[in-house]
Amino acid sequence: MNADDYAHGRRDGLRLALAILAAEEAKWAALLGESPVWRTNQLREVRHKTLQVAQKRIQTILNRLTPKGEAEDMDPELASALDKLGL
Repeated sequence: MNADDYAHGRRDGLRLALAILAAEEAKWAALLGESPVWRTNQLREVRHKTLQVAQKRIQTILNRLTPKGEAEDMDPELASALDKLGL
């Protein structure tokens, strides 16, 4: 395994993490304000915001790790797995 393969794998891992966070964020977004209990709604808002911040941080790291001028495509195997999961 060379350095390029390792870097590519790291970027694929970050893309997978982004997809998972996006799915979780969508789940919590649907629940915002749905509870009659204000404390539950407040906790849901905090979780939702935390997931948004995590997505932004991972996206920033991914952008830093992607070589300039290279719009790298995702590994086909990873893209297929994400499609099967609905992410």
